[in-house]
Amino acid sequence: MSGAALGLEIVFVFFLALFLLHRYGDFKKQHRLVIVGTLLAWYLCFLIVFILPLDVSTTIYNRCKHAAANSSPPENSNITGLYATAAPVPSQHPCFKPWSYIPDGIMPIFWRVVYWTSQFLTWILLPFMQSYARSGGFSITGKIKTALIENAIYYGTYLLIFGAFLIYVAVNPHLHLEWNQLQTIGIAAANTWGLFLLVLLLGYGLVEIPRSYWNGAKRGYLLMKTYFKAAKLMTEKADAEETLEDVMEEVRKVNDSIKYNHPLRKCVDTILKKCPTEYQEKMGRNMDDYEDFDEKHNTYPSEKSLVKLHKQVIYSVQRHRRTQVQWQILLEQAFYLEDVAKNETSATRQFVHTFQSPEPENKFIQYFYNPTVEWYWECLLRPWFYRILAVVLSIFSVIVVWSECTFFSTTPVLSLFAVFIQLAEKTYNYIYIEIACFLSIFFLSICVYSTVFRIRVFNYYYLASHHQTDAYSLLFSGMLFCRLTPPLCLNFLGLTHMDSSISHQNTQPTAYTSIMGSMKVLSFIADGFYIYYPMLVVILCIATYFSLGTRCLNLLGFQQFMGDNDMTSDLVDEGKELIRREKRKRQRQEEGENRRREWKERYGHSREDSTRNRNVHVDPKESNLSDLSTNRSSKYTRASNRTERDRIELLQDVEPLDFNAETFTDDPLESESGRYQPGGRYLSMSQSRIFDDV
Repeated sequence: MSGAALGLEIVFVFFLALFLLHRYGDFKKQHRLVIVGTLLAWYLCFLIVFILPLDVSTTIYNRCKHAAANSSPPENSNITGLYATAAPVPSQHPCFKPWSYIPDGIMPIFWRVVYWTSQFLTWILLPFMQSYARSGGFSITGKIKTALIENAIYYGTYLLIFGAFLIYVAVNPHLHLEWNQLQTIGIAAANTWGLFLLVLLLGYGLVEIPRSYWNGAKRGYLLMKTYFKAAKLMTEKADAEETLEDVMEEVRKVNDSIKYNHPLRKCVDTILKKCPTEYQEKMGRNMDDYEDFDEKHNTYPSEKSLVKLHKQVIYSVQRHRRTQVQWQILLEQAFYLEDVAKNETSATRQFVHTFQSPEPENKFIQYFYNPTVEWYWECLLRPWFYRILAVVLSIFSVIVVWSECTFFSTTPVLSLFAVFIQLAEKTYNYIYIEIACFLSIFFLSICVYSTVFRIRVFNYYYLASHHQTDAYSLLFSGMLFCRLTPPLCLNFLGLTHMDSSISHQNTQPTAYTSIMGSMKVLSFIADGFYIYYPMLVVILCIATYFSLGTRCLNLLGFQQFMGDNDMTSDLVDEGKELIRREKRKRQRQEEGENRRREWKERYGHSREDSTRNRNVHVDPKESNLSDLSTNRSSKYTRASNRTERDRIELLQDVEPLDFNAETFTDDPLESESGRYQPGGRYLSMSQSRIFDDV
């Protein structure tokens, strides 16, 4: 089994990172370099979290083996060769290899490759790829040039700081730094930056994650929050549609001005390919390729303005598509939560859905997760499960906060993580050690990483599920993961007293700590910042518990969900009305489909039978002519009556519209044509859209 656990975890973590990236990214539409860069960053960070417990158990075994070798009796000291390695160990040191033991020399090389690759990604490659992905250039050279210009200040700042430090070391005669010490200083600087951000995210996640599960068990809480999200998302959706229409209007003007033989026509064609299909068709119909660009003395846009327009098109189309998908997902979630609220008082204990799922369910899942099981889970068991889970997570959070404030104390040992690991180390229970280490670092990672997935920096950084995350946000998340994971692991090793710079014990360090170097070069960081700054997590947890950040954002005008706020109540009411309107619209669509299906089943066979009988039976000419005229008149009378009846039903199904709107056309490209259609939007819809399917 030597090294088998390492190989299995390497494969498992790869598929885990691939699954998460597939959920948030879009493999078909996004650039391959963006997918590969983000996947590599996520994979390396998850790999560090999963492999570190194996490093801890291997280190404990090596310490035991070293202690057994030092306490061996003198008469066995002259035994050499194979018998020396197989010498019996005294009973006070019952050392045996763990099932996941990793041979010596593998872990240092492994950690060195993983760490320096992640640092190269986060500080050099991913920032460059961010600028490359957001660039509106029309060629690879142009995008690279734009990315280098945008990152010149970013890279120049670090070079300036590093150069000033080297000059200071060269001038000061009392400082003699070697390459290993410079490497340690660079690692310490990166870990200090990461620890500063780590504590902020950890303080939020330790409180918010248990509270979210506790609130999720309350009746009606999730539904009210969904109504609130619907009101905010509708505002964002309307803004995205308006922005897209403005950008498409600019594209239309550029498309009309630059003709087929203009030198910049290829750039315009590239922009048109990024536009939605309906806009491409409308702008394609208005093309007059026979006109030359030099026949009219117009002012043509420059290539720089086209690059800017290209960037705006990419951003507006991505945002519009994301809001549309999120709106549909939010509608399904709201409908389901409303069904849960209705089924809670059901006497039959059968879960009834208002709308059936458009995708057919798996027969295996449908057999075991039947309406009865679904009712017991959603209406009875899930709230209690969430409450128990919230209590367990709260206990973990208290343990983390206590350990962060007391892990520097070695005599007595106050950190609960260190107490658990040392108790298991006395009995050399490696399975317990690995499980305890994995659960501890996994909980810390969930608190930090979930905050990274939840936070949103306006529209620049936002991780949206269902393949709606843009390339910039994916790369930015990879940068954050690579900067947060190394200090997170060092903090965990400090909590368990496996880091010798924290415990101040002359013991064998872990392989992960050994590649970080000795922090004695920077004693003010090792003995000051690394020990006392994590105590700030107590203040952050208190601030998160009382929702101070949420209240501050609400005062600044960024509406947040707060139960005791009038603005929240207004947005909840608005969202409830929006959901009710969409529900009525979907019900009318289903009723219309059912009516059309019944009409086909009722009259389709009778029409075929009458046509078949008319062709088979042949009568004399006079009777045939009279019957034919009678059938025609009755047929057209029935057809006209049915058509008129369908028109009346469809007009009743139309959603009420605003007659006071300034724009009376549905075509965003013809909004400035100056045409006024009397009778509001009903006239335009009745002429062009309502009766298309009749």
